[in-house]
Amino acid sequence: MQRTENSHKCDVLVIGGGPAGSTISTKLAQMGRDVVMVEKEQHPRFHIGESLLPMNMPIFEELGVLDQVEEIGIRKYGAEFNDENYQNQATYYFENALDSSFPFAYEVKREDLDTILFRNAAEKGVKTFEKTRVTSVHFNDDHSSVVECVDGDGNAKKWQARFIVDASGRSTFLARKFNTKKRSKEHNSAAIFAHFDHVVRREGRDEGNISLAWFEHGWFWMIPFKDGSMSVGAVCWPHYLNSRKTDIEQFLWDTIALCPPVANRMKEAKLTTPVTATGNFTYAASHMAGNGYLMVGDAFAFLDPIFSSGVLVGMAGGLKGATVVNAILDDPEKAKQLIQNHDKEMRGALKTFSWFIYRITQPAMRYLFMVRAERRVKRERGVTSLLAGDLFRELPVGRHLLIFKFFYYALFMLDFRKNWRSLRKRKFDLRGKPTTAKEANFKL
Repeated sequence: MQRTENSHKCDVLVIGGGPAGSTISTKLAQMGRDVVMVEKEQHPRFHIGESLLPMNMPIFEELGVLDQVEEIGIRKYGAEFNDENYQNQATYYFENALDSSFPFAYEVKREDLDTILFRNAAEKGVKTFEKTRVTSVHFNDDHSSVVECVDGDGNAKKWQARFIVDASGRSTFLARKFNTKKRSKEHNSAAIFAHFDHVVRREGRDEGNISLAWFEHGWFWMIPFKDGSMSVGAVCWPHYLNSRKTDIEQFLWDTIALCPPVANRMKEAKLTTPVTATGNFTYAASHMAGNGYLMVGDAFAFLDPIFSSGVLVGMAGGLKGATVVNAILDDPEKAKQLIQNHDKEMRGALKTFSWFIYRITQPAMRYLFMVRAERRVKRERGVTSLLAGDLFRELPVGRHLLIFKFFYYALFMLDFRKNWRSLRKRKFDLRGKPTTAKEANFKL
């Protein structure tokens, strides 16, 4: 029999206990706010998005968890790019960014990272609830909310919150409630992945670097972990995934065989986890905030993960969002301007990442990433800063990226037919039906 608890009050209720939710919860608690965070699952739980960026490091330090992340992670000094049409590979080292103060990041298993961040939030004073699912949110005339939840035992819980933060990830709780979630018309992809043992690793300090490799139907990631295992996955156009005729495990092996830079390192590889397929199509809500609420991380927008931007965007949005929410609670009259400024900053970073992501399979873009180091030096600092995630500070990254864009458009025109054919193929791929998690697993 379901038991209903009396309603409780809090300043802020955060939906979701991933990196974005834990970050904004922790900061608001440190600001003296009464914060409740509800997570529908139980930590630790598996999650994709295992490669971090250097600009995560100052956030970890601010949250007080940098030492714990060091314990679970392997250092990542750069990002390696491979192309089946080139004999060489290109590695971008973070030490060559505009600001060399953050020369590395980490590769981590997300179940470990997310648990650290969630437990840290509780230690900092956040009231945390796991296996608790939000069932409804009702907004009052004064912009406060009544939030109803159900815990793992079926007991109903209710909170009266002055402010709501949606950090529900790709569940997109509020965007679905408001019907504001829109699939991108410029990008559409889905992923298939698993963890493996006995995959060939790079040597020396390159051991922890992420490896990215293009192939006919998309691109691969290879993310090494501290325990010797590796995450390997392919982000592909939906029409390719929907062509599957075999079981999902065999389909991943068949896909690996199509990409020599990956296949050559996996001749002795052994699966250690089930193969998973998931819809990765890019989306964004039409707005990220309103009267009494704010969306952070994937609850607002999700990008193709080729630049490993997801955790950083979520945590940076949580960190900056905490300042916005705290100020709104102090002075609601300033809400509109605070939200506008926050919206502009976050959309600006997403737009910069998106420009590169939407063109990443173009021959001109692939050439620019793969060109020899001595020839890319003038463009490397800006692109490396992008790969490091340095889009939230007062640095001239944009000016340097303009140089890269100039070369991209020039190369596009120099080999117009090849690039135009690739663009037309990509537009055709985009017309395919978006692949949901269920479809990816059972209707590929």
